[in-house]
Amino acid sequence: MSDKYFSRHKWMFIFVGVIVGLIIAAGFQWTHETQAQSYVPESSTPAVQNDSSALTIAEQLSNAFANVAAKVTPSVVTVFTETDLKVQQQPFSGSPFDQFFGDDFFKRFFQSPQPQGNLKRMGLGSGVIIDKDGVILTNNHVVDEANNIKVRLTNGHEFEAKVKGVDPQTDLAVITIDAKDLQAIRMGDSDKARVGDLVLAIGSPLNPQLEHTVTSGIISAKGRSSVGLSQYEDYIQTDAAINPGNSGGALVNLKGELIGINSAIATQTGGFMGIGFAIPTNLAKKVTSDIIEKGKVIRGWLGVYIQDITPEIAKAMKLKVAKGVIVSKVQKGSPAEKAGLKDEDVILSYNGEKIDNSVELSTRVAGTSPGISINLDILRDGSEKNVSAKLGELMPEKVQLAEGQTSYSDIGLKVSNISPDLVDKYGLPNDQKGVVVTTVEPNSVATQVGMHEGDVIMKLNRVEINSVNDFNQEIHKVKPGENVLFYVQRGNGNFFVAFTMPEK
Repeated sequence: MSDKYFSRHKWMFIFVGVIVGLIIAAGFQWTHETQAQSYVPESSTPAVQNDSSALTIAEQLSNAFANVAAKVTPSVVTVFTETDLKVQQQPFSGSPFDQFFGDDFFKRFFQSPQPQGNLKRMGLGSGVIIDKDGVILTNNHVVDEANNIKVRLTNGHEFEAKVKGVDPQTDLAVITIDAKDLQAIRMGDSDKARVGDLVLAIGSPLNPQLEHTVTSGIISAKGRSSVGLSQYEDYIQTDAAINPGNSGGALVNLKGELIGINSAIATQTGGFMGIGFAIPTNLAKKVTSDIIEKGKVIRGWLGVYIQDITPEIAKAMKLKVAKGVIVSKVQKGSPAEKAGLKDEDVILSYNGEKIDNSVELSTRVAGTSPGISINLDILRDGSEKNVSAKLGELMPEKVQLAEGQTSYSDIGLKVSNISPDLVDKYGLPNDQKGVVVTTVEPNSVATQVGMHEGDVIMKLNRVEINSVNDFNQEIHKVKPGENVLFYVQRGNGNFFVAFTMPEK
């Protein structure tokens, strides 16, 4: 074939070659995708596969929640309480004034529409079965002062309940019902719970029609203290929805283990605002076992007066941070004295766990059985030391929390000597006399008679009060059933508060 012929027909040869090549390549699947074919938009197959994977994970989590709820709900009960209330009659009831003016007059001008006779207060709470033979753990404030207690199981069966024992200092109570082979919850290790862990809260919020409500959330924080809800505090904070009626219910992990007893919420509206508190099971275990085995809670005693370290104290003592608690006094003959603790020692940790404030240390000591040896990391004169002490038994008659601060669980009150910090905190005069109320427990006698945090008690049964020691001396003279009269200053006003000392 001549060059002239090829030159004349070269485009035809090229065209035929391309066609043949395409046919061969198609047969062997050698063709490459074009740019348009290789481009994969976001909505194409790979994205669908990712969505499917995410959906599978969500379904697994949903199944985990549902399985835990099904497993744990039968161990959570609804608690109904009935409390008899004695109501004072109208101040002029039955007098000639009553005949002339009638009840409406006094209701309008004296705002005292209280009826005569007795009333019954109905309460609602939750509880957790911790033993198959009818042992139930709940909050003290759920059953406190109740005359009748009923428990309803998930199957609708109801039982009369009896109080086995209570511990107002931790707001825990153990009640029992006459039942066998119940489904007891599995107790978890609350120390292993982590901030961020998923949890479920189960209880009966607001009314019986909402019993066994399950809500979910995470552990928002651990070791919350100085919340003012009880004397010994080590709360788990959660954002799982908790509302009135949830008290005493279960906080569980995704294994279905009980890690806390739901107890309270922080709120400005009266409803849930994303901050709930649960008593950790490791604190509840000791309280429960002591009540069941010994009939009362036995607590450890170190024998030191302590107070929080403020920034001012830290600066004066040349401390790097305002952490730990400072020993202001060591009691004579106490385990602390025998261990060599001294005034001005700063306690940094307890058995390896750091201590940030006095409530934390008090809770750790109280949660340890007497006779147990504990280790303290302390700071003394700028040097860190380790001290070992064998705890004694705390006597319940008078519980010292910190220097000049005492708790009275019978009336739900904590009082403290007046210090510069408290003067600033509550806006008190610099020369204020008396003792200041630092905590008023919910649903307590102190709350019922109108006491507020920041009130100053100047007299007790007409005796002047200048210190916590004065207060202790006078309050211990009052026997159950006898009258108590406080002379109180609040702001620029003074008034009297009277009540009957409750039975122990």
